[in-house]
Amino acid sequence: MPVDPKACVRISAFNWVPPFAQGYVRDLRVRWALEEAGIRYAVRKLDAAADRPADCFEEQPFGQVPSYRDDNISLFESGAIVLHIGRDCEVLLPPDDAARARATAWLIAALNSVEPFVMQLATIDIFCAGEPWAKERRPAVVEMIGKRLSRLADALGDKSYLDGDAFTAGDLMMTSVLRSLDGKDLIERHPNLVAYKARCLARPAFKAALAAQLADFERREADPA
Repeated sequence: MPVDPKACVRISAFNWVPPFAQGYVRDLRVRWALEEAGIRYAVRKLDAAADRPADCFEEQPFGQVPSYRDDNISLFESGAIVLHIGRDCEVLLPPDDAARARATAWLIAALNSVEPFVMQLATIDIFCAGEPWAKERRPAVVEMIGKRLSRLADALGDKSYLDGDAFTAGDLMMTSVLRSLDGKDLIERHPNLVAYKARCLARPAFKAALAAQLADFERREADPA
């Protein structure tokens, strides 16, 4: 759905990031959840290279994106926001209490058990490339990611999604984390994870969310002022 400047839900995002980060900034996770839930939203675009406005820290204490605000709630952290959106969206959080709890557990697992190691690799390969310590540290980080992916592949097995046949917020977050390994030749060692990731990214809601984020960057590139 198109971004609606008059919508009651507003998220924050950056108006431009370097090419390697385009399509990967974490507001994409929230956009995806909003698309799954059919909720229109507006975007407050922030300049990543400039000091944040003072009121930005009222919504996000660390000045990061995304933040979220609706008529009743102000939130930060993508995981918390996705869970809030999922509260009234059965696609993201099933009505069955046990299934809802499992979806929540997988969302937190993506953020706590997988993403920290993935981000270590991103730091080494992008921000500290060429540093002697990074070269020495990289094999151990790759090994740990490999172990986590093996355990994830075992847990997924031959299921379509982490909890069976239905996509949930846990899959949204796990796939978002796995995308950060694009081009690393790590997920490719597990055919079921490759198929799982492709299945999730084929969802119309993801495609719409990605297009919306990239469109914001493209407008900035076309008009740097």
